[in-house]
Amino acid sequence: MTDVQFSGLQGETVTLSTDLLEMLGTRCRGNVCLAGQAGYDEARTIWNAMIDRRPGAVVRCHGAGDVVKAVQFARDNGLLLSVRGGGHNISGNAVCEGGLLIDLSPMRSVRVDDKARTARVEPGATLGEFDKEAQAFGLATPLGINSTTGVAGLTLGGGFGWLSRKYGFTVDNLISADVVTADGELVHANTTENPDLFWALRGGGGNFGVVTSFEFKLHPVGPDLVSGLIVHPFAHARELLAGYRRVAAAASDDLTIWVVLRKAPPLPFLPEEVHGKEILVFAVCYAGEPSRAEEALEPLRSLGEPIADVVGVQPYSAWQTAFDPLLTPGAFNYWKSHNFTALSDGLFEILSEHIGTLPTDECEIFIGQLGGASSRVAPDATAYPHREAKFVMNVHTRWRDQADEQPSIDWARAIFAAAAPHATGGVYVNFMPEDETERVAQAYGGNHARLAALKAKYDPGNLFRLNQNIQPERKSG
Repeated sequence: MTDVQFSGLQGETVTLSTDLLEMLGTRCRGNVCLAGQAGYDEARTIWNAMIDRRPGAVVRCHGAGDVVKAVQFARDNGLLLSVRGGGHNISGNAVCEGGLLIDLSPMRSVRVDDKARTARVEPGATLGEFDKEAQAFGLATPLGINSTTGVAGLTLGGGFGWLSRKYGFTVDNLISADVVTADGELVHANTTENPDLFWALRGGGGNFGVVTSFEFKLHPVGPDLVSGLIVHPFAHARELLAGYRRVAAAASDDLTIWVVLRKAPPLPFLPEEVHGKEILVFAVCYAGEPSRAEEALEPLRSLGEPIADVVGVQPYSAWQTAFDPLLTPGAFNYWKSHNFTALSDGLFEILSEHIGTLPTDECEIFIGQLGGASSRVAPDATAYPHREAKFVMNVHTRWRDQADEQPSIDWARAIFAAAAPHATGGVYVNFMPEDETERVAQAYGGNHARLAALKAKYDPGNLFRLNQNIQPERKSG
């Protein structure tokens, strides 16, 4: 009999026998794997190559029963615990060093009820898998913009994308969830059953348990929508951004326009002489009837003289994968993010100055347009609080050579600091890197105190701590 060393919840070393781990494996539908065994490296390898951690063991779950057993095992043995869904989160909290990793990626079922317009989605499913199943029935719910993102992490942080101005955040479309809590029980949560837990799940991150099933409301979408890119030379960025501000303010809920500032990748519709040069891109999705898109897009198309305009009718599911080639796994990534209620001239000056100093060809800044339906929800209706934000800026640095790491991180931090006076102070929890623990209270805003109280109720020992962590409320006296 040999032993396995684990990291404990308090940083101590916990020694467990392989017999105990084998016993756990025999009780699971999935399997328990150690370093060097099949499935271990697959489970610990996630989207952001900056994260290279080695858990003591991995439980590859095939159902809610496996999750229950894994949570109970970690709790009973005082093990540091992490939970992996799609493994796409920038902070990399899906993988613990030395602890027990609960891997949900084998749980990928998506079941659509087209008559009720609902979907049941397991936590290992990706956005692309959800979209394809729902679009087979001409249905969708608001999700993110990269098809390899996991549904679970996206949803628990709030979730927004091309459909959010029309149909709200992902959490605004969550009907119910099945959750394994810190005491190892599987409970159901919706507006009438465990409603406080359901409230916390809608934006509170992974702080309150392991969701084994999500139920979503679906909407008629597509299958064909008008979407695409309008690409401009960066030389006219300030005028274009000022024009964008006017167009975005007047846009209907059907129209969403994001701005991307970066060097031009070698896309086939761009002239070769533009490749590698700084550009400004308007990424457009019109969620209304395609026949009405031309009129809605006319104010945007009147701005400047674009290098390329490749906006047209295409399947919604195809548009959802449009940015995948720029966001493939295996690169090093670091993000900094701000929320804005308005885009100021001062911010435009900052962006214009910094795009000229991009540290690598894959670095970019994007501005995501929110508002619309997503802002017509009370800030305390869900744990996600930032309903006043009309725009989210993400400074996305990305590199392949480790020599570019510090220059990239320094560049992101410099933009972040310069833009701070123009921002709300709030932040979208899913865009926070692992070194931003001091911003957790800002991420949850006015809902933080209530979330801390609920953390004390559902996870008083902070078993679920590898996340943008909400500390359990401390009782006085």
